[in-house]
Amino acid sequence: MPLSRAQLAMIERARAIGGADRAAPLSEAACVYIVAVVVADLGFGAEFPELPAEIPEFFGGVPGLAPEISGVAFMPLLERLLTLAPDADTYFASLAKLFKARLKYERILTTQPMPTMEQVGPRALLEYGKLRPAALASLILWRKWLFDLDNRAAQETGYLFEPIIASAIGGVSAGARRSPVRRRGDPARGRQVDCIKDGRAYEFKLRVTIAASGQGRWREELDFPRDCRESGFVPALLVLDSTPNPRLSELSDAFEAEKGEIYIGEAAWAHLNEMAGPIMAAFLERYVRGPVETVLQSVPDNLPDLSVGRRNDAIVVGIGGESFHIARSDAPIGSKSPLPDDVDEETSGP
Repeated sequence: MPLSRAQLAMIERARAIGGADRAAPLSEAACVYIVAVVVADLGFGAEFPELPAEIPEFFGGVPGLAPEISGVAFMPLLERLLTLAPDADTYFASLAKLFKARLKYERILTTQPMPTMEQVGPRALLEYGKLRPAALASLILWRKWLFDLDNRAAQETGYLFEPIIASAIGGVSAGARRSPVRRRGDPARGRQVDCIKDGRAYEFKLRVTIAASGQGRWREELDFPRDCRESGFVPALLVLDSTPNPRLSELSDAFEAEKGEIYIGEAAWAHLNEMAGPIMAAFLERYVRGPVETVLQSVPDNLPDLSVGRRNDAIVVGIGGESFHIARSDAPIGSKSPLPDDVDEETSGP
C-alpha cells in the first residue's frame, strides 16, 4: 500500500541528508537496518525472510560506524511493514532520529576542539601551587574539554528527547513563530510548546532542578500555563524525574492554578504509555525509559577511578577497568560534512 503524503514527509525527514557539521546521514542501507530493528522488535521476523536473522544490536557495535544492510530496497520493505503495523512509521522515524543523534554525538566526540590556555588560563589562580604548573595546566585543559562535551551532551539530549516524546504520543511541537499559544498582553508573539495533542499544551521536562536560571527565564516558565489557558488549551506539565524540590513544587502550583494537568514520575510514564498506544509505548520503554533506568539503577556506591589520556590520534578513556577510544579528527570545525542538519527537528508529520 503506497504511503500517504504525511507518511512520506515523515520518512523523508527521518532519512534526509543535509550539509550541517556533525549531523548524521541515513543511507538506503542504514534505513533498511533500522527497518530490520523495528521488524525484530515487533516480532515480524518470519514475514521478512529477505532480512538477516541476526542483526547488530542497536545499542552496541563500533562507535561511529552505522550498521547497514545492503541488497534490500528500503521503501518496499517499509511499505510492507506498515501493512502489518500502521504505527510503525512513527516507530521508524523515532528510531531513526535516535540513530542519527547517536551517530552525530560520536562525530562531536571526534571533532570537539581542545580548549586553549588563553580561554581557561586565569582559572589557574584558584589552584596555583597545588600542582606543578605543567600538571595544573593539563588538568585545567582536560577538565574544560570534558565540561564542553557534557554541555554538548545536554544540548543534544534536549534536541532528541522532546520531539521523540511528542511523536510517540501522536502530537506535534510548535515553535514560537507559529505557535497557537500566544503571550498575554502581546498576542502577536507566540510561545514555544513542546507538544500539542487533544487540546493539551504540554511542557516536557526530564527533571526540574533547584538551580536557578535567570529570574526572567523562570518567570517565563511560571507564565506558561496561564498563556496556555487563555489561548484555549489545557496546560499539561510532564516531568519524568520525581525528585522533589521547591522549584518543582512552584511550577506544579502554577499549572494547578490554571486547572492544568500534572504528571510526575510514574504518573508521567503511565500517561505517556496511555497516549502512545501499545506500539509506541513499547518504543518508549525499549529505547527511552529502559536504558535511562538501567543506568540510574547502576550507579555504584563509590565511583571507580577515571583516566583520560591522549594516544597518538585517539583519546583513551578508562573507567573501572573498562576503556574506550575516541578517534580524533583535525578537520576544521567549520568544514563541510555530508551530515544531515535535521537532528534537532521534530519527527512527527505535519
